[in-house]
Amino acid sequence: MKPLLNVSSLKVNYGGVYAVKKISIKVYEGQIVSITGANGAGKSSTLNALTGIYAPSSGEIVFRGENIAGFHAHRIVKRRLVQVPEGRHLFPNLTVRENLFTGNHCLGRFFLGKFIPENILNIFPMLRDRLDTSASSLSGGQAQMLALARGLMAQPLLLLLDEPTLGLDPIMVKEVLNLLSILRKQGLTILVVEQNVRQTLEISDYAYVLESGRMVMEGRGTELLNDSMLVKSYIGFGKS
Repeated sequence: MKPLLNVSSLKVNYGGVYAVKKISIKVYEGQIVSITGANGAGKSSTLNALTGIYAPSSGEIVFRGENIAGFHAHRIVKRRLVQVPEGRHLFPNLTVRENLFTGNHCLGRFFLGKFIPENILNIFPMLRDRLDTSASSLSGGQAQMLALARGLMAQPLLLLLDEPTLGLDPIMVKEVLNLLSILRKQGLTILVVEQNVRQTLEISDYAYVLESGRMVMEGRGTELLNDSMLVKSYIGFGKS
C-alpha cells in the first residue's frame, strides 16, 4: 500500500541555518502519526514546509502521488492537505459561525457557502450553542476546538495539527487527544506535532522523534513508550 504522504530527505533552511536536516516521514491513510521532541527540534518547521508556508531547501513531499514540494500554500490546501496552526489564529472579531465559514476558503466558497455540516456540530457540541458569539469570548479549550472544527470545514484528506494542546489544562489536553482518536476512527488521517510525548504516543499508530532538526527515533507509538532511551530523554515533556 502506498502512503498518503511520503516525505523524503526534507531540508528546511533559514538564512543559512538548517531547521530540518534531511528527514523522511510516511503517513498512511487512516493513521494518526505524530512528530515529537523538545522546543526547537524542527517539528513546526516540518509542518510549515509540508503546507507551503516555508519552501523546503531540498527533498520531496509526495501527497497522493504528486510531488508538492515548493508549491504555494493556496495550491496545497486546495489538494485538501490542511494545517491547524499553533496558536489557533482565529479571527477574534468574527463569531464562531463566521470563523467556521472561513474554513471554506480552500473549497472556493468562503462566506458564500453559509452551511455548517451537522456532523461537525455533533463532533464539537460545545460550539453549537456559541455559534453567534464572538470568538474572543471563548476559553482556551473552546478556541482550540473551534480551530479544529474550522480545519474540518476544509474537508481534509490529511489534517496537520501543530501543538493542539499547547497552553491547555490537563483535562482539556486529554479531551483534545481523545477527540483525535475519535476522528481517526471516523476515517480521518492525522499528522500531529506535539510536546505532550507520553499522551500523544498513546494514540499514535506511528511516531517520529526529532532532535535539533534530525530524526533520532521512530516506531509504533506503543513501542516507543517502552523504549528506555525515549523515556530517559523525552518522556519528561509529556508527564502533564
